[in-house]
Amino acid sequence: MHGPRTVIAQRAWYWVLACMFLVCSLGAQARNQDSAEPQVPARVWTVEVRGAIGPATADLIGRALEEAAQASGDLLVILLDTPGGLDKSMRTIIQNILASPVPVATYVYPQGARAASAGTYILYASHIAAMAPATNLGSATPVELGGPSPTPAPQPDPSATPPAPGEQLSTMERKQINDAVAYIRGLAELRGRNGDWAEAAVRQAENIDARQALKLQVINLVAMDLEDLLRQLDGHRVEVAGGERILKLHNFQVNRIEPDWRNQFLAIITDPSIAYILLLIGIYGLILEFYNPGMGFPGILGGICLLLALYSLQMLPISYVGLGLVGIGIALMVAEAFAPSFGVLGIGGAMAFAIGSVLLMDTSLPAFQIAWPIILGVTITSVLVLCILLGMMYKARRSPVVSGTEAMVGSLAEAVEDFEGEGRVIAQGEVWRAHSRGPVRHGDRVRIVAVQGLTLHVEAEP
Repeated sequence: MHGPRTVIAQRAWYWVLACMFLVCSLGAQARNQDSAEPQVPARVWTVEVRGAIGPATADLIGRALEEAAQASGDLLVILLDTPGGLDKSMRTIIQNILASPVPVATYVYPQGARAASAGTYILYASHIAAMAPATNLGSATPVELGGPSPTPAPQPDPSATPPAPGEQLSTMERKQINDAVAYIRGLAELRGRNGDWAEAAVRQAENIDARQALKLQVINLVAMDLEDLLRQLDGHRVEVAGGERILKLHNFQVNRIEPDWRNQFLAIITDPSIAYILLLIGIYGLILEFYNPGMGFPGILGGICLLLALYSLQMLPISYVGLGLVGIGIALMVAEAFAPSFGVLGIGGAMAFAIGSVLLMDTSLPAFQIAWPIILGVTITSVLVLCILLGMMYKARRSPVVSGTEAMVGSLAEAVEDFEGEGRVIAQGEVWRAHSRGPVRHGDRVRIVAVQGLTLHVEAEP
C-alpha cells in the first residue's frame, strides 16, 4: 500500500508534467503563428549625392529625409561622392540628419569615390558611416572665404619656440579652424567615433582610405556594395531622434529617390555662372524697358530674371563688394550711353564691372566660381556695345542738324511784304517774324542767318 506521502508526491509530479506539456504546446502554437505571418520587408530609401555640396544638394537630402519619415522608413542611405562644398549647405544637411527619426547611413560609394571636406562632416554626423573599398575621406580644413584675411598674423615672440610650417595663421583663419574642430569633435562624440583623427583632418588636412578609417574607428564598416551594406547592418542598434532602434534588414525593399523638377531647376539657377547671367539679363532688360517704355517684353523678361538671380545669389556665398562693383559698372556704362563723356565713364564702368564679376563669388571653391570665359565674354561684349554707341553718338554730333530751329540757319525764306527792320517772311511753309538791317521787297529771297526765339534774322540774298 502507498502511504499519504507517496500519493502527494505522485500528484505533484502529475502537476509538473501537465504544466510542462502546457508550456510546450503554447510555445509551438506561437511559433506556428509567427511562421504563418507574412514577412514585411524593411523599407530602405537611397539618395545619390554626386559632385559639390550646394543648395540643391541640401534640398534633395532634406526632401529624402522627409519622404522617408512620412513613409515610416527603416533606413535612409546616402550614396556619397563629393569633393566638398558650401559650409551653409553642409550644416543644413547635418541639422536635418541629427533631427531625423529615420536612421541615416552615409555610404561612400562606388569604389574610387571620396568624401572630402564637407563630405567628412556629413559622414561623421550620420548614424552609420560606411565606405566602399578604394575610397577615401578627409581634407576637412575649412576653405577661407573672401580671399586673404585683412587681419595680419601676430608677430612671433623671438624667445618662443618657432612654430611648425603652416602654423602662421591669421586671426580669422584660426577662428575658422577652431570652429570647425569644435564642430566635428562634437559630431564625433555624439556618434562615438574617433575625434582625434577628425581634428587632424581639419587642422592638417589628413586623408585616409576605407581600411584605415575602419581600423581607426572613423567609420562603422566597409561594404562592397549596397546589398553587402544592408546585410552587415541587420541587427545593428542606432540612436535616432525618437530613441534607440534596431535595424531589421534580413528582408528589405529599396526605394530610390530621384531629383524632381524643382530640385533640377534649383541646381541650374544656383550655378554661379547661370545666376550671374540671369542677373545681367535682368538688369539690362529693365534698363531697356526704362529707356523705351511700352515695349513690355524686355521689362517682363528682365524682372523675372532679376528675381531668379536674387533668389539664387541669396543662397550662394556672394561678396557684396563684388555685387556693388557690378552694379556700379553697369550704371557707369549706361551713363556713358545717355550722357557721353568721351569714354571716361564707359572705361571706368567696364573696369568696375570686370573686377566685380571676379569678386562676386565669395569662395575659392572651384565648383562655385564664375567661369572666366563667361566673365571675359560678357565684359568684352559690354565694351563693344559701348564703343558702338559712342561711335554712333560721335557721328550724330558731326552730322548736320536736319530738324528744329537750328536747321533753319543758312536756309532761304521769302518776304511776304515790303519792310526795313521788322517784317514777315515764309520759311519752311510757315510765316515767321523777321528782322533785317536793309530794305526788303515783297517776293525777295532772303537768307536766315540766326534764330532768336520766334524771330528770324535775315539778310538780302545777292
